[in-house]
Amino acid sequence: MDFGVSTLALHPAPPNVTLEYIEGLGISYCEIINEYPLDRIEEDLTGSYSLQYIVHAPISDVNIASPNNRIRRSSIMEIKSSLDLAAHLDSDKLILHPGSVPFLARVYKDRILEYNFKSLKELKNYADDLGVTLCLENMPRMEKYLYNNLKELQRLVEELGIMATLDIGHAHTMGHTIKDIKMGLIGHIHLSDNDGIEDSHNALGTGSINFPKVFENLKGYDGILTIEVKSKDELIESLDFLEKLNLI
Repeated sequence: MDFGVSTLALHPAPPNVTLEYIEGLGISYCEIINEYPLDRIEEDLTGSYSLQYIVHAPISDVNIASPNNRIRRSSIMEIKSSLDLAAHLDSDKLILHPGSVPFLARVYKDRILEYNFKSLKELKNYADDLGVTLCLENMPRMEKYLYNNLKELQRLVEELGIMATLDIGHAHTMGHTIKDIKMGLIGHIHLSDNDGIEDSHNALGTGSINFPKVFENLKGYDGILTIEVKSKDELIESLDFLEKLNLI
């Protein structure tokens, strides 16, 4: 198994500080969340470090399922920008979230799902031209999120011909396990811990997720597992936990 580190743990440090710190951990992969202050990261800067890169499309202020056409189109353009960055950084995958349901649009759920599908189809075509694979992430238990159910996510990625990002912490808040999605559809994995209720992105080994069982069930997975915790201390605690399991 190859492990990576999300820039979330260093947010909001500037790009050079973030990349230098991650490189110093001896980790090979860095997952860049393409948001401020990393939203316009320079290719010559990333080339200064001995890291391989994965790109995560913007999380904030985007909604590819929005019923507001201007917001939806802007969101698609932002994700296309992330696809361009992924291609420039030789990342063959882009991690992205599905759309969400705005508060006043809950009565239009079918329309929201249709917008989400059409946006993803457009993004897949753009990604295919760049040689990048979309990896759509399962969401945590929150009312506004689409596709927090792994079975529904699986049907969607199969229909679109894309891959899934399996977020272990998100799945845990829904009572899901790895067995709820086909292994062959998993293109990327996010790791964090929680209590099964709140998506808190805590250090590995500090919540109620049975990680030894998780890793046992992941035998045969040959992609990257990104540690996606919310602070530097939690990152170090997670790395120590993986080391104790003889995984790094």
